[in-house]
Amino acid sequence: MSRRNGVSRGPGEEDGELHIQLHTLRLSSPLSQASANAASASPDICPVCKSSRYLNPNMRFLVNPECYHKMCESCVDRIFSQGPAPCPVAGCGRTLRKQRFRKQTFGDIHIEREVDIRRRVAQVFNRRQEEFTTLLAYNNYLEEVETLTFNLLHRIDLPATESALASHAAQNAPSISHNASLQTQESASLSARQAFEKEQALLRREAARKEEDDERRELEEGKREILNRLATRPGDPDAIAREGQTVILKKSTARRSAAEKARQHQQQQQASDMFSSADNGASGFTIKGLKPTAVAEPEKPYDPFGGVREKRDYYVLQDYYEHPWLDNARTDPQITAGGYDVHEYYARTMLEAFAGLGCFIEAEVAGRDVPADKSEATAAAAAATGGGGGHGVGPGGDVL
Repeated sequence: MSRRNGVSRGPGEEDGELHIQLHTLRLSSPLSQASANAASASPDICPVCKSSRYLNPNMRFLVNPECYHKMCESCVDRIFSQGPAPCPVAGCGRTLRKQRFRKQTFGDIHIEREVDIRRRVAQVFNRRQEEFTTLLAYNNYLEEVETLTFNLLHRIDLPATESALASHAAQNAPSISHNASLQTQESASLSARQAFEKEQALLRREAARKEEDDERRELEEGKREILNRLATRPGDPDAIAREGQTVILKKSTARRSAAEKARQHQQQQQASDMFSSADNGASGFTIKGLKPTAVAEPEKPYDPFGGVREKRDYYVLQDYYEHPWLDNARTDPQITAGGYDVHEYYARTMLEAFAGLGCFIEAEVAGRDVPADKSEATAAAAAATGGGGGHGVGPGGDVL
């Protein structure tokens, strides 16, 4: 209440217009508007028939991996029971089939689509790390796979990406099927090993429980036996009690040692079974890594002659040969002044003397096309051996 010129006014009379506006104003926040929009577009409402889970609590929603549009099971039965039909969601129009509809696994449909795409790419690009010789090659392969997956997820250059997937599947069909079978075997082996480990853990728990029960029973029996001895046997009670405790301790030690031996025997049996299964190719252990590369042999010293050795089969070159002319050549300054070495003469003369001893003309001629006339063959052989220097052909075709 305010006073002006001694006249009092009520709360609605002073600044009445502003008071009415504040009184009739309704406050609304963006958060409440978003909540209202979310409620209107609730995931529990079928986008086709507009049915809600509020009216039908047992309503199930299904998705098709072709377009990932969600609709209720009743709409799927009603629309796709007669065969393939276009998607009823406005703006889609893709042809869907009833057998491909399934229940959504993840709450976010984008995650559902990404998992399906990655599973599809992994079925084609299923090479293993042990197929690569270097870590760089394996990382490049993983990068290529991730690039194709990224393009499919974000719909980037879909024709080229689909073509790359199809070409890779066609070119590597044998290796893809082989790796898929290996993956199936590893999965089965892993499941069997997990079941075996679970069974062994259960057996160990039962054995520990049985051991604890036996220990408790032996302790109670020992106490009763001590009480019976104290009641029936005369003597020092402390000595009788100590004797009973000793007996109980011996029994407990023997039982524990027997249980430990049985446990060790069981572990050895399990290890032998595991190694036998490994020999049969059904072991659960797998060693993954890069392909082993063959170690290159160390390089041999460089040989300028390419492996040809200076080997003499018919003579041995001596350092000294007795001959008058050679004696003069060793000491004559006119011969030795230019650097001439008489050993070079030794080597050349002996080589010329024994050259051709390893050549067999008859064998070489027999390997060729033998002419019809014997005289022509003999003449050709004589010409090949250099028969022009003092040799001739006789009347019978013999070399003179």
